Amino acid sequence: MTVQLSEIDRKILTVVQTDATLPLDEIARRVGSSKTPVWNRLKKLRDAGVIRETVAVLDAERLGLEACFFVLIKTAEHDAGWLARFLNAVRNRPEVMEAHRLAGDIDYILKVRVPNAKAYDDFYRALISEVSIYNVTSTLSMEEIKNTTALPIPVA
Repeated sequence: MTVQLSEIDRKILTVVQTDATLPLDEIARRVGSSKTPVWNRLKKLRDAGVIRETVAVLDAERLGLEACFFVLIKTAEHDAGWLARFLNAVRNRPEVMEAHRLAGDIDYILKVRVPNAKAYDDFYRALISEVSIYNVTSTLSMEEIKNTTALPIPVA
């Protein structure tokens, strides 16, 4: 369900996507409003689920997670039991940063962060021990060109 956003909502979302730790006074100043309306709008946006969570974005490389693999998965099985096992395996692996079900020739794509190729191999072996996969293609990202959590805020 799409939420209707006012111009001030869009401004607030743009600011907090950049830095959610800003004091309310500063957010209000940047969006050209006062604290109380901004606080009320932030509460409304949280209650509506537009703002899902407030988190710290960590630097993977500084934490030793220098390898980013994109894992393309094809499966020959599409029954509920396989899907439940696959979803459980993916959701319980902390290395999996993102998982998407795709239209087209590939069924799923995973974004996996690990320290190195050996750690990826360990991840891969653990995954295939939990769920049967028809074909897996793994691609190592050589350079991260863009990585953002900021969404493009739609204009009314």
